[in-house]
Amino acid sequence: MREYLQEMDRWLEAGKPFSAVTVISTWGSAPRPVGTTMFVGPAMEMLGSVSGGCVEGTLLRESEATTAGSAGKQLRFGVSDDDAWSVGLTCGGTIEVFLEQFPGYKDAGFWQTLRQCLAENKSCVWATRLDEGAHGYALLQPEEQGTASTMAPELTEHAMRAWRERKSQIVTVGDARWFLRVFPRKLQLFVIGAAHASAELVHLGHYFGFETIVIDPREVFAQNTHFTTAPDRIFKDYPAEVLPDFPLDEYTFAVVMAHDPKIDDQALHLLLRSRVAYIGALSSKASNEKRRERILSAGFSEEDFKRIHAPVGLPIKSRTAQEIALSIMAQIVAVKNQYL
Repeated sequence: MREYLQEMDRWLEAGKPFSAVTVISTWGSAPRPVGTTMFVGPAMEMLGSVSGGCVEGTLLRESEATTAGSAGKQLRFGVSDDDAWSVGLTCGGTIEVFLEQFPGYKDAGFWQTLRQCLAENKSCVWATRLDEGAHGYALLQPEEQGTASTMAPELTEHAMRAWRERKSQIVTVGDARWFLRVFPRKLQLFVIGAAHASAELVHLGHYFGFETIVIDPREVFAQNTHFTTAPDRIFKDYPAEVLPDFPLDEYTFAVVMAHDPKIDDQALHLLLRSRVAYIGALSSKASNEKRRERILSAGFSEEDFKRIHAPVGLPIKSRTAQEIALSIMAQIVAVKNQYL
């Protein structure tokens, strides 16, 4: 949605109402994941898609009523095998979407807050009531402590859970059904230790949309490592001087690759005490066993140690720095997508 902000600004500044169309559930091989949202303007302009072209024509017609102010409505579509093939899938599926007039048209405060979150890379959860004939929406900023929420307490609990799970979803609160669109901030990828494989991992991290942060107190490594894609940030400090300044939460992934226990273990101690989604450590099986002994002697449990993916990466018999980075990024993506 971030890529549509300027166009949405223009629509709103011109006083144009428009519809939001969101995928709220899928079955089978659906073209777009749950939470995908497209916007339809009054002149049938489209921003985004929810099916890659299979059902957009129908949605353009159906959205005329919601754009004009009618109550939101749910629609279900079966994507045929032929249509699925045309958008790059091998078989069809079913998608359910919800159409509504975009709340920011009438509620400038809602749009200003949502826009600020998206523009400044902050997380937010936009809730929409799904019940037929009902109007209802709310916005939560999970990372902004002290910020007033427009959500009721029970809905806030659901929204916080959805944010932690990084998963848009339908929830029931009392007798009301709500859809929670999760707009997470950009995922963080910490790379502890600068070297050839680190540089390749930073390149892949950038390609997959992570904010890449390199930490290495060894100036000779930090200065002399050639990054084909520059990290978003690089710190020539010890992990303990850097990591506490960042949110180490479910949107954070980290790999220690310095091959120096003074650096790697310091980072691991901080990461293991946090809620980060992924911790990886580059090592052989023998050096990982030594790491285990150090971690346990530092007061951590076996369960804590099992959080560390080590030796890091999926087992693809990596030989080159590029292959090592590929195996690590594949494992990170698998964890991000909750396959591991």
